[in-house]
Amino acid sequence: MRARIEDVAAAAGVSMKTVSRVLNGESNVREDTRTHVMATIEKLNYRPDPSARRLAGQRSYEIVLAYNNPSRNYLMDVVTGVLAASRSSHYNLVLSPITSPRDIDEIFVHARPEGVVLTPPLTDDPVVVAALKQRRLPYACLSPHDRKARIGAYIDDVAAARDLVLALARLGHRRIGHIRGAKGHGAREWRLSGYKQALTDAGLPYDPALVVDGEFLFESGVKGGRKLLAMKQPPTAIFAANDDTAAGVLRAASELGLRVPCDLSVCGFDDTPVASQILPALTTVRQPITEMARVATLQLIERIRNPKAGTMQPIGYELVQRESVGPAP
Repeated sequence: MRARIEDVAAAAGVSMKTVSRVLNGESNVREDTRTHVMATIEKLNYRPDPSARRLAGQRSYEIVLAYNNPSRNYLMDVVTGVLAASRSSHYNLVLSPITSPRDIDEIFVHARPEGVVLTPPLTDDPVVVAALKQRRLPYACLSPHDRKARIGAYIDDVAAARDLVLALARLGHRRIGHIRGAKGHGAREWRLSGYKQALTDAGLPYDPALVVDGEFLFESGVKGGRKLLAMKQPPTAIFAANDDTAAGVLRAASELGLRVPCDLSVCGFDDTPVASQILPALTTVRQPITEMARVATLQLIERIRNPKAGTMQPIGYELVQRESVGPAP
């Protein structure tokens, strides 16, 4: 039979009210009692009944994940992290795509969220942010432009891109192309900034002709790759703003009969599953998207419980060397 809150209380030797306080993350519970009750909950595999919980507390215990990111790989990693944090704190997750201001209102038609997790580019969308502030709804962000006034999680995109491009320069590459991300994303500017810093550090000139627009999509990688490789003096290496774009560059190189990495080095950003699934596997920056989403959601839950709680948490990154990068030809 499914364990009930009464069973947890009896097994832990506490009142049902104490179990409820532990589940809701209330501060007026001794730490040893909280640890003991949580151990009992896990032992009995107790899961609160969402309907009964909402009725008892007149709360929804719902968190909305709002997204408008074209990369399916990125989104799946975010969902995994938000879901892990939500479940551990006994909140329900609602997914909500946002493509227009009308979609913001739809969130409140179909759900009664207690908080929202924003993914890029929504993190910096003034209409979305203003709507949440107007409703006084707590929200957490992944990699926002304005980090001082927000809670959530981020990595240092500038430093990560700089490290990646410097690694190319150390392999003898002197003409390094870059395919940018989509407009409106903070990562678009940060990764370009890191690219420029690396060129300066390596004593290489910045050539705007080697930088083309992209959309964080496979198709934009094909288009951008074709444009760069059609130059009279094409680059010997291309840094794509994410892994999907880099996969498109590999397609463009293959069309031209170029061998990667013998004739052309290609690298991406994020280390989504596609990076290790394609041939040759991509050199990239491992952005721990799932962990970032999990941490951001936990910061949101803290803010829901205490309006003064929650911070913007920095998360580490890692440069992952694989077969798509080699010495300059």
